[in-house]
Amino acid sequence: MTRKYFLIKHTLFLFVLMAGSSDLQAESRFITIASTTSTENSGLYEYLLPKFAGATAIDVRVVAVGTGKAIKIAEKGDADVLLVHHKPSEERFVSDGFGVERYDVMYNDFVIVGPSSDPAGVAGFSSVGNALQKIADSGSTFTSRGDDSGTHKKELSLWQAAGIDVLEHDGAWYRETGSGMGATLNVAAGMDGYTMTDRSTWLKFSNKANLKLLVEGDPMLFNQYGVILVNPSLHSHIKATDGQLFIDWLISEPGQLEINQYRIEGRQAFFANAPIQ
Repeated sequence: MTRKYFLIKHTLFLFVLMAGSSDLQAESRFITIASTTSTENSGLYEYLLPKFAGATAIDVRVVAVGTGKAIKIAEKGDADVLLVHHKPSEERFVSDGFGVERYDVMYNDFVIVGPSSDPAGVAGFSSVGNALQKIADSGSTFTSRGDDSGTHKKELSLWQAAGIDVLEHDGAWYRETGSGMGATLNVAAGMDGYTMTDRSTWLKFSNKANLKLLVEGDPMLFNQYGVILVNPSLHSHIKATDGQLFIDWLISEPGQLEINQYRIEGRQAFFANAPIQ
């Protein structure tokens, strides 16, 4: 082997090695967010995250579970950012020192869906409390996620506000699935039952079968989402800089505009409401 050939080959090897190292570094720049199933199931992340990656070269990996599980993941430091939809739990997450600061991001609403036959007679009700009372009084099947998600927490608070202890009826007309929203909707469809879902998941849900949207519009069905950086002082491996970049983009004018532009079957799925930075 001549010295000239060796130098050329060695130079090419270093170039390939450096290029590979650069690619690896680029691929390794990512953050993990613990989030709700509704943001994932609705298709929002599929639309939104490539736009963030295009603007920052930071990929986002999503762990989509119920709010309660997402908070536990974030508490353990297994995510850099938390994005969920149960404000009391989010505020407690921050006050307990697990998160740095909470920001409003967007909102949509919950709706009550049920069989088109509507045995409880709640179609068109403007009061969710009255609708739940009618469902309980009629003994009509109601399927609950029962999974400590933000939707489950909200549903339980609505039953409580209506003065109904659903746990007394658990296993009778009140059925807990212990599953996500899509699976719970499938159970409701299979049992001709009622359930509560966030509107974006309902719009995206393809197996509606005999289910119809029956109750909507009550202010008590408001559904706020918040985002929080996991506290790096508790977990030194938290990617605080990139995590905060994601939050800043999400609540900025460009990020808020992208949230508002996302549509499901031509309908706006989420409504941005962060104070523009």
